[in-house]
Amino acid sequence: MKIIQLLTEETIILNLDATSKQQVLEELTGQLEQAGKLVDRQAFLQDILARENQSTTGIGEGIAIPHAKSLAVKTPAIAFGRSELGLDYESLDGQPAHLFFMIAATEGANDDHLEALSRLATFLMDEKFRSRILAASSKQEVLEAITDKETEDEGTEQAFAEKAETRTESSAKMILAVTACPTGIAHTYMAAEKLNERAKELGITLKVETNGSSGVKNRLTDEEIKEAEAIIVAADTKVDMARFDGKPVIQTAVGKAIYETDNLLNRAVNKDAPVYKHDKSKDEASSNEGKGGFYKHLMNGVSNMLPFVVGGGILIAISFFWGINASNPESPEYNEFAAMLNTIGGGNAFFLMVPVLAGFIAMSIAERPGFAPGMVGGLIAITVTGVEGASGGSGFLGGLIAGFLAGYVTLLVKKVFSRLPNSLEGLNPVLFFPVFSIAITGIIMMLVNPELTKVYTGISSFLESLGGTNLVLVGLLLGGMMAIDMGGPVNKAAYTFGIAMLDAQNFNFIATVMAAGMVPPLGVAISTTLFKNKFTKPEREAGKTAYVLGASFITEGVIPFAAADPARVIPASVAGAAVTGALVMLFDIGLRAPHGGIFVIGLVDGGAANILMYAIAILVGSFITAIILGLLKKKIAVAA
Repeated sequence: MKIIQLLTEETIILNLDATSKQQVLEELTGQLEQAGKLVDRQAFLQDILARENQSTTGIGEGIAIPHAKSLAVKTPAIAFGRSELGLDYESLDGQPAHLFFMIAATEGANDDHLEALSRLATFLMDEKFRSRILAASSKQEVLEAITDKETEDEGTEQAFAEKAETRTESSAKMILAVTACPTGIAHTYMAAEKLNERAKELGITLKVETNGSSGVKNRLTDEEIKEAEAIIVAADTKVDMARFDGKPVIQTAVGKAIYETDNLLNRAVNKDAPVYKHDKSKDEASSNEGKGGFYKHLMNGVSNMLPFVVGGGILIAISFFWGINASNPESPEYNEFAAMLNTIGGGNAFFLMVPVLAGFIAMSIAERPGFAPGMVGGLIAITVTGVEGASGGSGFLGGLIAGFLAGYVTLLVKKVFSRLPNSLEGLNPVLFFPVFSIAITGIIMMLVNPELTKVYTGISSFLESLGGTNLVLVGLLLGGMMAIDMGGPVNKAAYTFGIAMLDAQNFNFIATVMAAGMVPPLGVAISTTLFKNKFTKPEREAGKTAYVLGASFITEGVIPFAAADPARVIPASVAGAAVTGALVMLFDIGLRAPHGGIFVIGLVDGGAANILMYAIAILVGSFITAIILGLLKKKIAVAA
């Protein structure tokens, strides 16, 4: 497809009225709407702004390429605007921008459209082409400049491919690169073009792989990676890194490859790059879903749910400052502001917790098409009980099941509709995927949720019925889990359980896991203070930071110490955290805030007495960790 099929006179503004970045985006969006290219102007503008929030599309050299793939786009198109005076677009080089190409791609844009859009991005790397566009006195001259450039470019790809093949067959070493941006339309190809252009001028043998919207192009082979001197990964989104294990790799933002090209190439040639060590435990590129896949999807849901849980939970807890019934209009304690906080936190933020969990689990499995059915399934989980006297539905449990159900149902739907002819492919994301995946997920959840509600309420009732020694043992177990892997899967499992119980209105468990999670970094920090002769000076300095991290409920603050001396640090941390967990349960302390550490300790249920006991439980566990670690550590030969 030719670029001038996407950029027409109707989408060109030779002299922009805009004087700011926001005004440019609004003016170009308006031009696209006027040309009949958009379904919803405001929705597309929001998608453009969301892309800008990820990183500026002002690439320097006076150019900006705002772009987005959006459901609000009716027909793929390009809008062009020019500002002779230039304006501040927050460009990478800090200079005013003069040329603005707004790329509007449909969610289901085919390869022809995407390749034309990306080809424009590479053309803009040519200074002569930019100068001609700047000097154009009419819309027709702009289109002629593009037509001439496309004609000139014909055959270049074939010539480059032949040259690349020759290089691959030669024994000479080469530099490799990978470029990728979140939307895969503009920056991906501009970075590749700039790297190729400068490498040619500098006499450097280079091959660039692009990870764009239309897929991976010019893929690096295992043999090329094996023989490469160094690899540049310029990406603002996920790329397959496992293949680069053991190779010198420079990792940077995709914009750096456009604006700091020479520096990156020189570093690669001079082998000024760290050797990349791939962490297989975090490998998300594996095709084997297994346990790793399950954990990845679950954590995607939990991490995106946390802002709703934390924000909502803390607002609910604050509302109780005015009294436990301050949000009840029929109570003498009623306070309008407290009721407002309770409604925002509980009636809205907390209400969305389970649907958001399910939505992002499904999205992790099936990408964006999974989000809508996941959200709907999660909403059914908390609203459709079918059980007399039950409220809240199947809660967290139902949300988990709805998320995985929606994700795999969507994968099935995508596979079924992959056989559609290309002419109907654009209807998949906007019609077929959402209709069938939402319907199937919704029907299944409507049928199974009453039974799930019975299970969920049964589990909650059982836990609430525990008392005395049983609760202390549960606290001991949860506390130890929070410290065993310092923020890893076991830690996250305990924390997720605490959130599930918070959703079920049981506040002891989240209080337990938060207190226990604070202990490892606090305990190690105290140990570096009490046993100075057993820690190096850098470790003692790191201990000061651990105080802050521990107080903030960031268990990962102990990781540097655990990595250096796991045989001593981990047992000491587990012992202290387990004791703290048991004490919190023994003291029957509840907390409605799911995060915040010492900063939310004032929100503990039960007033000053329980706040004091909560602090004592944390301190006791921390000093147990500190003393055990101090006794296990050996004196250093020479105090640093």
